[in-house]
Amino acid sequence: MSFGPLEPGMPPRRRSRWWWLGPLASIVIFSASLVVLWFIIREIEPGELASAFANASLRQLGLACGFTALSYLLLTGYDALALKRLGLSIPYRTTALASFTSYSVSFTLGFPIVTGGTVRYWIYSPKGVRASEVASLTVIAGLTFWLGLGAILCACLFYATESVAVLARTSPLVVQGVGAAVAFGTFGYLVWIATGERTIRVRGWNLPLPGLGITLGQMFLGAAEVCAAAAVLFVLLPGGHGIDYPSFLAVYVFACLVGIASHAPGGLGVFEATMLVALSRLPFEQVLGALLIFRIIYYILPFILALVLLALNEMVRRIRRHER
Repeated sequence: MSFGPLEPGMPPRRRSRWWWLGPLASIVIFSASLVVLWFIIREIEPGELASAFANASLRQLGLACGFTALSYLLLTGYDALALKRLGLSIPYRTTALASFTSYSVSFTLGFPIVTGGTVRYWIYSPKGVRASEVASLTVIAGLTFWLGLGAILCACLFYATESVAVLARTSPLVVQGVGAAVAFGTFGYLVWIATGERTIRVRGWNLPLPGLGITLGQMFLGAAEVCAAAAVLFVLLPGGHGIDYPSFLAVYVFACLVGIASHAPGGLGVFEATMLVALSRLPFEQVLGALLIFRIIYYILPFILALVLLALNEMVRRIRRHER
């Protein structure tokens, strides 16, 4: 870990006796990532994969890749807003690298507070960001995701009540009731934030929550990112499905929530099962193929790229360290 140059006349700073925990955690995360990647790829049947790509047009694949890039670009804004709230000035290239790699790894391994926080610390610490600040950043970024998810879910449940009720096999009143509960909780949080400075305190650790202005920015950014991620799967669905995007978006958000509740890395298996049930009126094989391509484009390819970028970043860092 590099501490930067010292001011003239200042005594050299001593390393903490726990300095090795950061590098050790990074090595563990990186090694676990390779193992998980191997098991995921091993479970993919080449025949099913070839059939799925054969049924998808180049236009569908191109749009899916484009929306994936947009989603991960918007994810970099999560870190940017969190850094702004914490008063930290970090170059965007560092923010983009930390955000992309941390989300790519945590989406695949799960446990985002641990995995995503470790990757962020690996990248941000040479810039002088402390471990407590990385923890605060990770929590605020997670808050952006949940605010966006809540805003989108609420809007879809009210805008496409009838369609969502058909897909969920329930009554419109239940759909509207869920939408009202989400709207009430979101509005209550906005009022609470707007009435004064809010800080969460946990065992001596203080987390200053963003004010109303940044919170509204979080909601907009999070909602846009969720829409982009959902669009990746939407464009891969078989043609003529007759499902409007708002209805699909509500189902996608619900499947994400079920996947998160399952604690399965990336909602693996649980997300797919939920989407297959919701879209059961569509051809099973084609929906399954779309889900497989979605998993590869949105999760596996960014995950592989993130591991490559992390390895290259560490190589460049070591080269620069030896040159000093």
